[in-house]
Amino acid sequence: MAFALLSVFIPTFFFVSITPGMCMTLAMTLGMTQGIKRTLWMMFGELVGVGLVAIAAAVGVAAFLLNYPDYFTAFKLVGAIYLAYIGIQMWRSKGKMAIIIDDRDGNINKRASRTELMTQGFVTAIANPKGWAFFVALLPPFLDTERSLTLQLSTLISIILLLEFTCLLIYASGGKILRALLLNKHNVRLLNRLSGSLMIGVGLWLGIS
Repeated sequence: MAFALLSVFIPTFFFVSITPGMCMTLAMTLGMTQGIKRTLWMMFGELVGVGLVAIAAAVGVAAFLLNYPDYFTAFKLVGAIYLAYIGIQMWRSKGKMAIIIDDRDGNINKRASRTELMTQGFVTAIANPKGWAFFVALLPPFLDTERSLTLQLSTLISIILLLEFTCLLIYASGGKILRALLLNKHNVRLLNRLSGSLMIGVGLWLGIS
């Protein structure tokens, strides 16, 4: 691809990725409660979702969603309720996403499974209407109809996923720093409530967006 095209594409999509949104908030939240290593599973699910959305936007699947918005709205609301429910559980220091201190040895119990973490990331990415809007608006202008669409999409989506992963790591690292500042036996409930509030916020954001 032309250097001039990439010189515009990379900063454009980096700005889109680094801007605070649902996926970045989720990364920061799980960085606080699960740590960066376990948050990588959420990132994997989120990146799969972002890749699918980008491909769908490029090949025109988005037009179907625009013509049948009720299906997308229903899926989005289910995802919003799911995330808000988890947030409420975290706020109450319950559920698999909350930080639980074992009273016997003082260790942290990390009970969220890899599948649950991947599902959270995937659902948030797929059900994010702003993600669809960005890709529908921004991706097609960078495609050249006179060149191989497959090669162009492979290159551009690979760059998008790399930028997205970098930004997710930045936000998760910020969550880890907050975790280090707050995490002791006296502040576990505070950290759970902060994380739960952020998760509820992501769910509400998804539901009303």
